[in-house]
Amino acid sequence: MKKFLIALAFFVTLAPAVEAKEPFDVIRQEIAYYKQSEKEIAWISMAILYAAEECKLDPLLITAVMETESAFNFKALSPVGAVGLMQLMPSTAQNIGIDPHNPLANVVGGAYYLKMQLNRFAGQSQGLVYAIAAYNAGPQAVINAGGIPAYAETRNYVVRVINNYNRLRQILAG
Repeated sequence: MKKFLIALAFFVTLAPAVEAKEPFDVIRQEIAYYKQSEKEIAWISMAILYAAEECKLDPLLITAVMETESAFNFKALSPVGAVGLMQLMPSTAQNIGIDPHNPLANVVGGAYYLKMQLNRFAGQSQGLVYAIAAYNAGPQAVINAGGIPAYAETRNYVVRVINNYNRLRQILAG
């Protein structure tokens, strides 16, 4: 586990730095890689910023999770039933009181669920990594494993989210 975290920390610092921008510009640029519709790009960008403000989260973290979860696809549906931009399971959406098929509720609900995981694992040396793993595998799986579960899907997911997040932060920082 420790070797995995060390490798993860090394891997995610390799993203190249690019010219500094505003968060909205960085988010918009990332979404535009996947989407051509200016209306969709603008809507998703604003939804991320709104959810970030509502949940007091870094909008670049929400962007990294959304990119990894759905590649900004409104109609994404996973083989196990996760729905929408933030790929919420129907049971998770029900537990937090949102309709996962409503795009704005999906984004805000996903951000809220991510914030719950960040709060749950706050104070731990790998709190962000564990929260991201919990977003994918569920918090109980992370608790039971004492860290990132040994599921290949979750480990790959964590690497992708952290890599996307660090790359976006480096773009913002310039």
